[in-house]
Amino acid sequence: MEYDIAAIVEGYAQGYFLMADERDRLSWYGSRDRTFIPLDERFRYPKSLQRVLNQERFSVAINRDFQAVVAGCADRETTWISPELQKIYWLLYQNGYAFSFETWQGDELAGGILGIVIGGAFIGESMFYRIPEGSKVAMVKLVERLRQRKFVFFDAQMMNPHLERFGAYRVEDEEYQTLLKQTLQRRCFLV
Repeated sequence: MEYDIAAIVEGYAQGYFLMADERDRLSWYGSRDRTFIPLDERFRYPKSLQRVLNQERFSVAINRDFQAVVAGCADRETTWISPELQKIYWLLYQNGYAFSFETWQGDELAGGILGIVIGGAFIGESMFYRIPEGSKVAMVKLVERLRQRKFVFFDAQMMNPHLERFGAYRVEDEEYQTLLKQTLQRRCFLV
């Protein structure tokens, strides 16, 4: 099946995201509000995680094993990442839009965050871990990277208790669309 990468990127640039339903049918979705991970002083994390960071048990990499991160994100009882969506992420990766931000413990993939970069926006699609704290360390290191690279926002799409611990907050759709237009004027690079 052929995919129109430009049309897919345009969908994300308009504030939509792809998800598969329980029958693996892929559709575009929008949301009345989005969840942002703060890139300013509102970002926080548990003190126990600071100890893990200080131990430097994990190294960080970008796109060292993109497909393993996608597979890890899809490997759960109920997933919106269908085989078709995995193919689309691979094509977005090959075209410079999709990235895996990874933590490694030696040669073992510890965890990672899958995201799409458009302009100055990092749109987080999913995260997973194989080694405890792997995805949390990835989150902290990714926020540091997005700050350094002057990204406008880190869109985590939907709120959950895990993200709240990092200071995640909701943005109404009207504000999201305004910020999205600003990000499209920027060229930020994760790598």
